[in-house]
Amino acid sequence: MAAAVSEDVWAEQNTDPDAIEAALREMLRSRHAADETLAPARVLNLIVVVDRAWKGEISNRLARVGRYHASRTILCAVEDGRDTLDATAVMSYRDTAGGGIGVMHESVEIDMGPEHLSALETIVDPVVISELPTVLWCPHGHDEAIAALRGITDVILLDSDDFADADEGLARAQEEQMSAYVVDLAWLRTTPWRERLAASFDPPARRPSLASIEGFTIRHQAASTASALLLAAWLASRLEWDTRPLVSANGAGLHGRAYTSSSRYIDLRLEPAPQDVPGLAGVTVKCDGYSLSLDRALGGLRAHESIAGHQHSWLVLGASRGEGGILGEGVRQSLLRDPTYGPALEVARGFQAHAG
Repeated sequence: MAAAVSEDVWAEQNTDPDAIEAALREMLRSRHAADETLAPARVLNLIVVVDRAWKGEISNRLARVGRYHASRTILCAVEDGRDTLDATAVMSYRDTAGGGIGVMHESVEIDMGPEHLSALETIVDPVVISELPTVLWCPHGHDEAIAALRGITDVILLDSDDFADADEGLARAQEEQMSAYVVDLAWLRTTPWRERLAASFDPPARRPSLASIEGFTIRHQAASTASALLLAAWLASRLEWDTRPLVSANGAGLHGRAYTSSSRYIDLRLEPAPQDVPGLAGVTVKCDGYSLSLDRALGGLRAHESIAGHQHSWLVLGASRGEGGILGEGVRQSLLRDPTYGPALEVARGFQAHAG
């Protein structure tokens, strides 16, 4: 069993950034003096800017990231009418009585007002750990905060499924790529589907089927059109299809065609499906004499394969991380670089050029 988590806590009302930084430094000094087997995590800063009313929900999401906690998380909660800063700093660590080195993670919550956003860099900069990559996540918008922190931000964490319109979300992701590396949670929702599709066509005997794909259908939650567009764009970009804008199917999703270098066309369909959680519900790839369907199921993905009329079904266990693991994976991906997202994003924007 894992050792219980202990915490050192500091809090102060009407405070300032220098006092917060001094408190963190003193907590670190005191805890290390009491237990030399403890060392501070020094990998990643995470800045989160949220509406004060939703701070609890976002804090709960951050608590579920598992082993991918940032070294220091700074949560800025924006509250209308506030003109002072209140802050709480927490240093978390596990008992190392059994031997080994323990790791300390730090979190800071700063309650502030909207007027502080334009000068947010002066508030946050003394609190972040210098010389570490800094990730910024603003799940409730706060464009003013993004602009203020652009100079110290290395990675923008966003969710293009969160925007009212998929094209707006994808356009924002493309815009942010100009100044920082972008980790898109909508893209990460497609990861198990991309992995399984790639694995299905990886055997040498199956690879020729890639050249005979006739149709690609994606079933998705109605609010996750961006995820569906990114998955379709991923396959199109990897297979170098010539794509066209998709059109509305009278409220039943989007459809269109992509073309191979030999001018053969592939039927593309994005279909909303009833589903409680964000993301994809299923995909179907149809080839000449072969088809593969993957659908979300309890415990993983349900796969159904048809080869020359012969049917075969099985469960891909644990294929999906689930929505609870998406944020943790987003933090992890902040330290990596995915070369396939950029090309997929560009194709996805093209899909939406005239979609209604």
